[in-house]
Amino acid sequence: MFRNSKQMYCNSANLQIVYIGFLKKSILQLLRCLENLDVQMTKLGLYLAQKSVNKSEVARKTGLSKARISELSLNASTRLQAEELYLIALAIDVNPCDMLEQVCGHVKKKIKL
Repeated sequence: MFRNSKQMYCNSANLQIVYIGFLKKSILQLLRCLENLDVQMTKLGLYLAQKSVNKSEVARKTGLSKARISELSLNASTRLQAEELYLIALAIDVNPCDMLEQVCGHVKKKIKL
């Protein structure tokens, strides 16, 4: 075991340094995963993440399946229907028009006059 309190303190300090190093590596890995997740998320997914929305609760309130909510949040090729956007907006208590602007504001159509 430890011969004196100084040796015990040194071992404790070394353990803390190793633990802090482990935590830093874990945090960096988590941040990399979150960065990759942001790339894969749709505008709706980012919007819901920004609002800290519980998707299971949204599914329950809207009647949409959890799978559909996840698909709308993660799959860029999935098309969000107006009815779905409206139901989600009501479920998370936001103005549907504001949500539409945030989620679909990047869409521009050439208008011929």
